[in-house]
This record gives sequence, C-alpha cells and structure tokens, in this order.
Amino acid sequence: MINIAIPKGSLEEQTLLLFKQADLEIKKTSREYNPKINDPRIEKIKILRPQEIPKYIEEGYFDLGISGRDWVVESSSDVVEVADMPYSKQGAGIVKIVIAVPQDSDIQSAKDIRPGSRVTTEYPNITKKFFDDLGIPVELHFSYGATEAKVPDLMDVVVDLTETGSTLRKNGLKIVDVMLESSSKLIANKESWEDPAKRKEIEEIKTLLLAVIEARGKVLIDMNVPADKLDSVIEALPSLKRPTVSQLYNSDYYAVESVVNKNEVNILIPKLKDLGAEDILELDISKIVH
Repeated sequence: MINIAIPKGSLEEQTLLLFKQADLEIKKTSREYNPKINDPRIEKIKILRPQEIPKYIEEGYFDLGISGRDWVVESSSDVVEVADMPYSKQGAGIVKIVIAVPQDSDIQSAKDIRPGSRVTTEYPNITKKFFDDLGIPVELHFSYGATEAKVPDLMDVVVDLTETGSTLRKNGLKIVDVMLESSSKLIANKESWEDPAKRKEIEEIKTLLLAVIEARGKVLIDMNVPADKLDSVIEALPSLKRPTVSQLYNSDYYAVESVVNKNEVNILIPKLKDLGAEDILELDISKIVH
C-alpha cells in the first residue's frame, strides 16, 4: 500500500474533485489533514502545503504526491516525475513564475533591472539562480504572501506565480519576463518507484487520474447515418482517432460514434443533422484511458 500527499490551498478543491471523479473519493471534514480513502492500494492520504510535498516525498515520508514543478525546482527535490497533471482552479493548469515591475517603470526585461534592486518573492532559490545567471546582483526578500502589494513602497521588483496575470495588473504591475513555466506534477519517491509492487499501484493511480483529466471537456457523439450520407458526415466529424462505424442490422443505415470537444458541439450537431445524421445523442464521458 502507498501513502499519498495532496496539496492544500488553491488546488485542494480541484484535487479532491479529481480523485472523486477517478473513483478514488477522499473523505474529509473541515480542518482535517488526515482524510480517509477506501481503496486497497492506498494506506494513507495527507493534505499538506504544496511547497513541502516534494521534499517529504524525496525523504520517503510519502510514496506519491501532487505538487507544482515550481516547488520541485525551488526545493531541489530529487523525485520521479510520474506524469504531468494539467489541471488547476481556473483552467489547464499552466502557470508561470514571472518578473513584474510598476507599470510606469522604464524596465522592459529582466536584463534592465538595476543592480541592488529589492526583489520580493516566495521563490528565493529560483530567483537567486536566475539573477546570478544574468550577472545582476539583487537584494532578495522572502515573501510570506501578498507579494504584489509590496511594490513600489517596500520593494522594487516582484517575482510571483501567475496563471493569467490579472492580479498583478490590478495592482499596477506589468510583467517583463518569465523565469519558469510550471504545472502540477504527479511525483514519486525514487525507492517507491523502484519497488515493483508499489510502482504497479502508482501506475494504476496515475491511469485513473489521467483518464479523468483526458475526458474533461469531451463528449461522445452517437448517431445513425444513411449509407449515401456516410462519407460527408464522417468528413465533417472530428475524432480522437477515427470514428467508430458499424452497419445496423438488416438496414442501409450505419451507427457512427466519435469523441469530440464539448465546446464544438453547439456548432457540430446542427451541421451533422444538415448532412443527414439522425437520432443524434450527446453523452458525457467520465474517463478516457489510452
């Protein structure tokens, strides 16, 4: 059995939803850090700050966990990246560690930042390496949150994590450079990954979680199509690979089904009907396993 650490904070709600949709429901009450899960592969689940998870996994306190690539790099943790987990509280989960300065600043890129500038960040190790590589000595100040609020009164430069940049803009800041792109990662302890029994359990958990992420935003379209309309319908039909086509018993009609993006359906269904498709069904998909 394996022990798993999942992130507290902004990703917590989406992570719990992801596990539930993967039929790995985690049951917890408010303020509970040791929730329960009824799965023969999982011994213990713990909810921790994502900043701490990579190092705890490296040290063997957990076999598996979810944290951002940013925190793996910042903590210099030696772990196995099992899978990319493209999800977040807002979208696909791609975030960036950016450098921002006041809107009215003449700075256009990181290279323009003046030596000795006061830089506030929750990522001191990544930030130090970045400016060391540029050959620009800066004065680093660790931030405990609300990083963007400290410029320009207390600090000159912000290094912060953002998904859309909207909070920085609302606080009168502009992004002048990107240090690192990050997304959530499924990471494992190296010894656990080398253990055949634990690796099998880790792979099974990964399969279930990725199957849910893959299915998000997609639906199954099922329809009946007369033989003389089949080619034109299939030509108009997007598919993950190729649509499934089977002839209906004792009929000149074919059953056609395909997985399509949900955001295309409102245009696609009327088009398919115009091309001759009949009895069109749109069905939700809970998992797609490759």
